Amino acid sequence: MHPFRWVPADGGRHATADVRLAGAYAAGEVIGSLCGRSVMVAEGTEIAWLWPTCPQCNHEARSLVAAGAGT
Repeated sequence: MHPFRWVPADGGRHATADVRLAGAYAAGEVIGSLCGRSVMVAEGTEIAWLWPTCPQCNHEARSLVAAGAGT
């Protein structure tokens, strides 16, 4: 399991490391993303999951995965 989750937010797919104890993030909830922005979570519709991936979140997520690969 990775230390982040992908969520549809602000018209794109962002990654967050914000802790969520149970369930998914609620639509309208503001979360911190790996790109350093605070973003508002959208409804998790099929269309929202097809939004473009935030390039900065993608870069940071890949860095976290690579750093954890040796553990």
